[in-house]
Amino acid sequence: MTVRIVTDSSCDLDTAECERLGVEVVPLSIRFGDDEFEDRSELSVEGFYGLMAERDELPETAAPSPGKFEAAFRKQKEAGADAVVCINLSSELSATMAAAEQAQRIIGDEFPVHVVDSKSITAGLGTQVMLAAEAAQNGASAEEIVALVEDLRGRTRVVGCLDTLENLKKGGRIGGAQAMLGSLLSIKPMIDISTGVVEEAGKHRTRKKSLQAMRDMIGDPDRIEHLAVMHGMAPDIDVMTDLVEGIDHRLGHIGAVIGTHGGPRVIGACWLEKR
Repeated sequence: MTVRIVTDSSCDLDTAECERLGVEVVPLSIRFGDDEFEDRSELSVEGFYGLMAERDELPETAAPSPGKFEAAFRKQKEAGADAVVCINLSSELSATMAAAEQAQRIIGDEFPVHVVDSKSITAGLGTQVMLAAEAAQNGASAEEIVALVEDLRGRTRVVGCLDTLENLKKGGRIGGAQAMLGSLLSIKPMIDISTGVVEEAGKHRTRKKSLQAMRDMIGDPDRIEHLAVMHGMAPDIDVMTDLVEGIDHRLGHIGAVIGTHGGPRVIGACWLEKR
């Protein structure tokens, strides 16, 4: 059986990695006022953060249409796939998952498509996609890949240090971090999205203390794997990379989808807890 992996552009895997893994990425859209851009193809990471610095209005995201997912599924079928596993960002944070499920229903019995909620975002989703694609390349069945992702999502941790809560507040994704809003003068907030919803993870007086707290949350390097340090063009990212020096990790950018809600200079860490 040949299984192909489909995901959405919030995974924050770069183009080269997706091509290596044979992963199809369905883009979300980014809006600045009346201007709308397709993520990745029409708006690069650098272009997005540049626009966010230039524009007065805060950006917004829009989920892909079911038709875009249907086209992605049919493309895999035409390329010779026997089945698709589609892994998407948390259904608690976006309508993207619902669009993928609608496309799955449209295809019906024509072609087996399995849609899975990662309950994660950015490199948390990206790591699940990466390991699923590697399993597919090694001959795993669609059912085995679904079971793998279901195991991974229970072990996926995502935390972030924000420079502002304004983007998260405007986007309506603030969730359990709502209580922080009234006391954020000169506070650097931390959020935890490990369960697929936004929760408060801490409040610190300085950015450095916030980043140190994130390093403390990562914990013992022997108890984690696939650590990713992600950032929204943060000028102080070297502070975080210094804190995880000696721990195997990858460094990447938080793209436009998550950057829309995380805001400028966001820094995050994503990892898997070992069994």
